[in-house]
Amino acid sequence: MRPGDEAELSEAIRAASGPLRVRGGGTRGAAREGAVLETAGLAGIRLYEPGALTLVAGAGTPLAEIDAALAAEGQRLPFEVPDLRAVLGRAGVSTLGGVVAENAAGPRRVAVGAARDFCLGLRMVDGRGTVIRNGGRVMKNVTGYDLVKLMAGSRGQLGVLTEVALKVLPRPEAEATLCLPGLDDARAVAAMSAALGSPWEVTGAAHLLGRGTYLRVEGFEGSVRYRAGRLRDLLAGFGSAAEVASPWSAIRDVTPLAEVPGDLWRLHLVPSEAAAVVARLGAEAAVYDWGGGLVWLRMAPGVDLRARAGAFRGHATCLSRPDAVPESPEIARLTAGLRAQFDPRGLFSDPAGA
Repeated sequence: MRPGDEAELSEAIRAASGPLRVRGGGTRGAAREGAVLETAGLAGIRLYEPGALTLVAGAGTPLAEIDAALAAEGQRLPFEVPDLRAVLGRAGVSTLGGVVAENAAGPRRVAVGAARDFCLGLRMVDGRGTVIRNGGRVMKNVTGYDLVKLMAGSRGQLGVLTEVALKVLPRPEAEATLCLPGLDDARAVAAMSAALGSPWEVTGAAHLLGRGTYLRVEGFEGSVRYRAGRLRDLLAGFGSAAEVASPWSAIRDVTPLAEVPGDLWRLHLVPSEAAAVVARLGAEAAVYDWGGGLVWLRMAPGVDLRARAGAFRGHATCLSRPDAVPESPEIARLTAGLRAQFDPRGLFSDPAGA
């Protein structure tokens, strides 16, 4: 099924007699049972006001189209959307709906937040086929954030996004990246924590095993030069930081793990515990982002990460095997209650491919 507008989508959902698998560009999520419901027909930029820093587009709009429109006005999506096609072995085209449904965010999340933090409003169709609107189209007219925040990160389990309104930001004039070589994981996390806790407005803090620890500052040219210098002085106790070419697209897209075999895991955890957890896991390879708050891992196929990791403050997701880590009983009860309200027939019970 490929509805061409919101009315057709609503009709298709009301007529459904079994599970539906929502598909945007096919770059995210996992293959699930059910009739495929494509959102590609719900595409197009409906409103873009550069002066108001707002953009409204259909959920099926390719992300590349949005990026191009913003770039032409010297603007961008602030949350640095990861492109995981290489590391997941996927093809397809990333769409706005998939980005919001996943609450996607790259290295800049440590400074500005994730997709949900820039969602002003949305339109969606729930499991009854009811069209729901929440929030607004511009920052001056935003009411009722609750559903906006809930849908961002719901991975299509509560309904189908049809339109999203976003706040955008100007592209910075300059960027500088400092690299500290030779730090072990624990020292790297300590260095990143020091940088992020400084007043120098770090917008990226990542560690690649065997390559270096990277820290980014962005803004006006003069400000960037000054802050990079002060950051270098701050980190002198961790080694000599040198300015290097930008590695952030590779960090954002987890490119270092693309050629490493095994299951792909994503851990959200307390940065101070990250190095110890990774050491216990014996991963094939790892990428630290968000100052250590996010760790990407390649594990040998079929390994029970929970058994190896022991107790830690956070949670883990296996992107290669979505059912490898079931929800906790508390989260499962909360999720079931939300599904009963938005999808009483269970059409979207499984995470959707986005």
